[in-house]
Amino acid sequence: MVILEIKQLTKKYDDYIAVDQLSLRVQEGEILGLLGPNGAGKSTTIQLIVSLLRKTSGEIKLFGKELERHRSFAKKHVGIVPQELAIYEDMTAYENVHFFGGLYGLRGAELMQNAEEALAFVGLRDRRNSYPSTFSGGMKRRLNIACAIVHKPKLIIMDEPTVGIDPQSRNYILASVRNLNEAGSTIIYTSHYMEEVEQICSRIVIMDHGKMVAEGTKEQLKAIIMNTKDIWIEVQSTESLDTSRLKEIQGVNSVEAIDHMVKINTELAVNNHNKVIQQLISQQIEIRSVRIDEPNLETVFLTLTGRNLRD
Repeated sequence: MVILEIKQLTKKYDDYIAVDQLSLRVQEGEILGLLGPNGAGKSTTIQLIVSLLRKTSGEIKLFGKELERHRSFAKKHVGIVPQELAIYEDMTAYENVHFFGGLYGLRGAELMQNAEEALAFVGLRDRRNSYPSTFSGGMKRRLNIACAIVHKPKLIIMDEPTVGIDPQSRNYILASVRNLNEAGSTIIYTSHYMEEVEQICSRIVIMDHGKMVAEGTKEQLKAIIMNTKDIWIEVQSTESLDTSRLKEIQGVNSVEAIDHMVKINTELAVNNHNKVIQQLISQQIEIRSVRIDEPNLETVFLTLTGRNLRD
């Protein structure tokens, strides 16, 4: 099922085009990573999806319904975790979540139960009566998430949810993203931390200058710029090495043996590391170290946009 469908979406500010004829689909059950340098159009796209901005042209469908004609329906089924904290310091954690649940249309016993469950999910039930002013940055981020998921949305949009927090809190939030996904939520995730996107996203869209420049799994994106990798193996000696037997392994393109180093160029899509190691062991070649050089997502991003993600 297609949760979100965008067709030729455009947003203009006078002569400036923030989003330029963007088209994409988000399937049910995905964790879609949305990447782009500053000014790429990510935040504008998100604001258009959640009706904080009006589009110039194009079409947005949520759950098969046109957004412009079904805003109330969309509101009930979409949760947004904004980059800037959207919590009230003078309200307790529970009061914050209860308040946002009310905005999403929850009432009565359902609202109270959902608020308690949302706080428990982010690990803040024991701080339900505490004020955010007493929280760490990571705890505030978790409260921000609780406010966004209190109504149990089918689609959750997370815009830089781990900015400025400690590694422990970041790991907790990433685990929460996976748990939400496993519980049935579809997630759109933006981040300036490439390793987060590689770790949790099932598909990635790269934007630049308001357009989509590439999309696919991380493996598919890496294959855009390079379809091979190099395996560097330091050995005790290459004197008795039979390179022809290594060349017979599926995916291997070439083998070079120089002094104490064996360089094997192999297809990126073929996972043959173990076979290479086993072959060396069978030849009684003593292995000292192994290094694999392959393109990473940061390299793909830089190649496609000409900029680093954090520029």
